[in-house]
Amino acid sequence: MEENIEKRSEKEIDLGVILRVLKRNLILIIVVTLLFGAGFYVYSRFIITKQYSASATLIVNNKSTDKTTYSTTELTAAQDLAEVYAIIIKSDTVLQKVIDNLNLNMTYLQLNKCVSVSSVNKTQVFRITMTYPNIDFAEKVMEEIVNVAPPIIADMVEAGSVKVISEASIDNNGNPVSPNSRRNALIGALIGLALSLAFVFVKELVNNKFKTEDDVINTLHVPLIGIIPEVDRKEFHK
Repeated sequence: MEENIEKRSEKEIDLGVILRVLKRNLILIIVVTLLFGAGFYVYSRFIITKQYSASATLIVNNKSTDKTTYSTTELTAAQDLAEVYAIIIKSDTVLQKVIDNLNLNMTYLQLNKCVSVSSVNKTQVFRITMTYPNIDFAEKVMEEIVNVAPPIIADMVEAGSVKVISEASIDNNGNPVSPNSRRNALIGALIGLALSLAFVFVKELVNNKFKTEDDVINTLHVPLIGIIPEVDRKEFHK
């Protein structure tokens, strides 16, 4: 019973110490947190290059003939074909032709990094996205990919076909898709908070000075006989 009381009192003391440490350094913690948050926001807003995107959606058919209904097996086959088509679209067969048609001043690898292909909700519909710092350039390249890709796919994969659902269009109402300044500011604030807390508690751990009467009693385990008050030097000389 006594041991339980002792453990409970130790926990209460530890919590009290933590709260006192936080209270003493509250201004420092707040300032560092705000500075990091503001710094990350400014860096994201004014220094990092903004990226824009344009995209188009296409649908895969597992047969070259048109059908209005599909069986489960045919739908699964179409989903598998979507992965194959994604590889073809990102290949040099398609992208190099886009480069040549538009006379782009970039290599296949450079364009490949800007283009992504993903399935929409694990269906036979997939989206092609072009991300680039120049919004007009992204839309122009996306339009050419949509024009070039379907004939090449039809020629290479005779068992299926692909049709355009939505033509190339600019995403996010023409606003940058990255960086996300608000999210980065929040991340910066959390980093600042973590660093300030770590600094405060490390500083407290290496500081072996007694700050209060409780520190003397709890550390030395001896009764406190008296306290010598701090006297102002000017008052002392008077």
